[in-house]
Amino acid sequence: MVVANSSSPSDSINNNCFPCSNDTMSLSNLSNNSIIDAQKGDPLAFGSYWKQMSDECTVVIKGWELMSYYSDSSNMCWFMLPELRDEIERLHHLVGNAVTKDKYIVVGNGSSQLFQAALFAVSPSDVSDHPINVVVTAPYYSEYKNAINVLHSRMFRWAGDATLYDENKPYIEVVTSPNNPDGTLRVPMVNSLAEGKLIHDLAYYWPQYTPINYEAGHDIMLFTFSKCTGHAGSRIGWAIVKDIAVAKKMATFVQSSTMGVSKESQTRAAKIIAVICDGYQNFKSNESELFFEYSKRLMRERWEKFRGAIEQSMVFNVTKYPRAHCNFTNEISETYPSFAWLKCEEGIENSHHCLRKLNICGREGERFGVDSKYVRISMLGIDDEFNEMVKRLSNAKKE
Repeated sequence: MVVANSSSPSDSINNNCFPCSNDTMSLSNLSNNSIIDAQKGDPLAFGSYWKQMSDECTVVIKGWELMSYYSDSSNMCWFMLPELRDEIERLHHLVGNAVTKDKYIVVGNGSSQLFQAALFAVSPSDVSDHPINVVVTAPYYSEYKNAINVLHSRMFRWAGDATLYDENKPYIEVVTSPNNPDGTLRVPMVNSLAEGKLIHDLAYYWPQYTPINYEAGHDIMLFTFSKCTGHAGSRIGWAIVKDIAVAKKMATFVQSSTMGVSKESQTRAAKIIAVICDGYQNFKSNESELFFEYSKRLMRERWEKFRGAIEQSMVFNVTKYPRAHCNFTNEISETYPSFAWLKCEEGIENSHHCLRKLNICGREGERFGVDSKYVRISMLGIDDEFNEMVKRLSNAKKE
């Protein structure tokens, strides 16, 4: 969310799109025949900012440090570093996107692992021949289904689109808001009298992507370092959980599957989050923009270029989003999702095939529970790839 609103490198290979081995790629390496892999969710767009902040974000770990499995034996999530917990609470207090007071934080190897941990924690403990159904409103994140099916669990099973769920049986509904792939805000959609549990995947509920218009206080909320700051390689995610019993079960899942979470990654995440928060606390914005201002400006500029290219091509149309007040910036703001959700115009049946003719690789709509008229492409690639993609899209024509 690999799960909870992220993207696995294997997805690129399976679709004959081969991701770069480097974090950067110069325009000189791109030609008209180069395939631009826009189907993966690798968030490299913010790399220039962190390069500017290199000294502030440097972490030095000595050879004898961080050797133990244990981080905080007094915490039910004993493998979480106290400094990471403190910085996560500080970050949410700064942004105002989630309540942390009187709640429990569980760290995981990306929110991908925590998605499975949450399913484990809220599923009935008495295993039966009838696993609990897991549903998500379509279009849904393409890897939810894979993450459930790969476990072959007797506790829970994939049951498809939440809007079509009509069984009088207990269920788990995953609410992804903002949604991946289409960037829309979501609420629970199951219309059933049966008992249901909710998991809120809030990976993209950050001010560079969407207006922060409420402080979420749901029972289980999943967040990821990768989509907040762009540091996907650190594999850090966290869950904010209301019920301590659920939090303990989630921590048990992480313990059983990976014996905790790398302390090196936790240390790096704590440092980078601290740099973000310190910038706002100390108003150190004279020499460079604060992170969320920088990342929001970048997303706004990209979306303006992208919409212009789509309008010029007359082959696709893209989702339009309402403006809303953002409590974080205290201004009316637009939505700038990390993915563009495209639909081909009348007379064209397959958006993915249209992109491939431009040597652009997107993720086809069928993977998200809808038809082939839709395709998802990433807005978070490096500058040169993004600009080349926009150029090709602007030249797309109906055949």
